[in-house]
Amino acid sequence: MKNGAQILVECLKKEGVDVIFGYPGARTLLLHDTLMDDPDISHILVRHEQGAAHAADGYARTTGKVGVCLTTSGPGATNLVTGIATAYMDSVPMVALTCQVTTADIGNDAFQEADMTGITRPITKHNYVVTDIEDLARIVREAFYVARTRRPGPVLIDLPSDVLAARGAGEIPESVSRRGYQEMPTLNLKQLKAAADLINKAKRPLIYAGGGIVLSNSQSRLRALADKAQLPVTHTLMGLGVMDATSPLSVGMLGMYGAWYANKAVHECDCLIAIGARFDDRVTGRIDGFAPNARIIQIDIDPATIRKTVQVHLPIVGDAGEAMEKLLELVEAKDRSGWLEQICAWKEEAPLPRPQSEQLMPHEIMEALRAVAGDTPVVASDVGLSQMWTANFFQFHEPRHYITSGGLGTMGYALPAAMGAAVGNPGRLVFAINGDGAFQMNVQELATCSQYNIPVKVIILNNGKLGMVRQFQRVFLKKRYSATDLGGHVDFCMVARGFQVAALKVTRKEELVHALNKAMEIEGPVVVDIDIDPDCYSFPMVPPGKKTVEALFDPDEWQG
Repeated sequence: MKNGAQILVECLKKEGVDVIFGYPGARTLLLHDTLMDDPDISHILVRHEQGAAHAADGYARTTGKVGVCLTTSGPGATNLVTGIATAYMDSVPMVALTCQVTTADIGNDAFQEADMTGITRPITKHNYVVTDIEDLARIVREAFYVARTRRPGPVLIDLPSDVLAARGAGEIPESVSRRGYQEMPTLNLKQLKAAADLINKAKRPLIYAGGGIVLSNSQSRLRALADKAQLPVTHTLMGLGVMDATSPLSVGMLGMYGAWYANKAVHECDCLIAIGARFDDRVTGRIDGFAPNARIIQIDIDPATIRKTVQVHLPIVGDAGEAMEKLLELVEAKDRSGWLEQICAWKEEAPLPRPQSEQLMPHEIMEALRAVAGDTPVVASDVGLSQMWTANFFQFHEPRHYITSGGLGTMGYALPAAMGAAVGNPGRLVFAINGDGAFQMNVQELATCSQYNIPVKVIILNNGKLGMVRQFQRVFLKKRYSATDLGGHVDFCMVARGFQVAALKVTRKEELVHALNKAMEIEGPVVVDIDIDPDCYSFPMVPPGKKTVEALFDPDEWQG
C-alpha cells in the first residue's frame, strides 16, 4: 500500500512527466518529500506561483507535452489563476496540481482554504477535487487524457492533504475515457469535397492559418496544400511559424497589428479557408467588413468555435492535420500567379514601416537578434509593443519557435515561459523578449534561472513607458499620457546582478551586435537592457470598430 503522494508521483511518471514547476507549502509537504527521493522527475522551485504556471505553459507550447505545475493551498493556488487562464485561452495542455485543506475542513473557511474547482471552472477544460484515495490514480490518468486530446487545455486537480496522506493500492488504469467526450471527431467527407470544390473554383483563395495547426503538428500538410494549389497563407499570432516567413506563399500576420497587405488580401479574397483559427476580434476588426467578398470555410476541432463570431458558409469539425491531408487529395494544382503577384504589389505599396531614428528602433533589434541567433531559437515574447515587434520582424521558419500570451494578453509571461521552454529544450537558444513594464511583473524568476543555471537570454526593450497603452493615448486621447510613464527609475543590470545573473547595457546602435554576441557567449542566463526610442510604436494599427483595411500608419492620422 502506498500513500497518496507516492501514488500521484507514480501516476505522473506513467504520463511521461519529467519536470514540475512548483512552490511548496504546508499542504504539499508529503508530495515534495516524495519528489525529493524520485530521480525521474525534476522539481524547479519558482519564486512565484504565477511563474510556475507560465513555465509549465512555455514547456508545453515548445515541446508539445503536457506541462505540470504544483502549489500549496489558498493563495498559493489562487496565484496560479492568471497562468491557467492564459493557457486556457491559447489551448495549452497543462495539468495544475493544487493542494488543499483536509476533506473534513473543506467548506469551513479553514486556514488557507480556497475553492479552486469553483474559481477555475470557467478557465479550465475540466477540473477535479479528489476526495477518495481510490479515485486518485484514475483522476490523474483522466486529467492528462483530457488536457492533451481534442482541443487541448489546462486541467486542475485539487488534492486535500488527508488524501495525499491516505493509503491505497494506487492501481493505474491502462486507459481512460469520459462519457460523451470524443477524442477525435469524425470528418465529414461530403463537407470536405464541398470545400475542395470551392477552393478549385476560386480565383483569389487565401488560407487563414491559426494555432490549431501548431497543436496538431500539421505544418507540413499546410505547406503541401498551399504549394499544390498555390494558395497564399496569412496567419494569426498563434500561427506564427506554420509557414516559413520567407516562403513566397507567406503573406504574414493579419489583424489589428498585422501587415496591411495581409488584411488587404483577406478583404479581397473570394474564398477564405480558416484552419485552426477562431476569428478572434483582434483578427476580424469590424465583423461586417471582414472578408466581405469571400465564401468562408472554417475547419476546427472545436464545434463551439464554428460560427461563434463569423457566419461561415462551410463549417467542418475535425482535426486540422487530418482535414488538410484529405484536402490535399481533393484540391487541384492551379496556376494562381496573377493573385500572388497582386499580393506582392500590395506588399510593395504598403510594407511594414521601418522608421529611422538616432536611437535604436525595435525592427533593428529584431533583425540583429535574427542575424545573431540563426534559424532555430525559441522566442518567448511578452505582451505589448514588444509582442507585435517580435511577431512582425523576427521571421520564424517553424512552429513552436515563438510563444506568447495571445488570447488573454498576459504581461509578465515571457521570462517564466522562456524558462519553461529552456528546461524542455536543453541545448536550444531561448530568448525572452520584454518591454521594461512587462519584465517587472515577474522579474523574480531571474532567481530561478540563476539557481538552476537556466540559459535564458532576456532582452529588455526599454522605453521607460507602458508603450502599447501610450500608443492608444497618443492616437485616441490627444497625447494625454495618464499613468504610462515608468520613469526609467530601475537599473535592470544592477537588478540582474543582484540575482547573480550576467547583465549588459546597450544605449547606442553601434553597441548592439557586440552586446548580443557577448550574451550568446555567456553560459547561463543573461539580461540585455536595450534603450530604444521612447516614441516608437507598432504600426499599422487597426482602430477599434474599423475594418482591417482601414489601418493607421502614423499616430497623427486618426481623425475620430
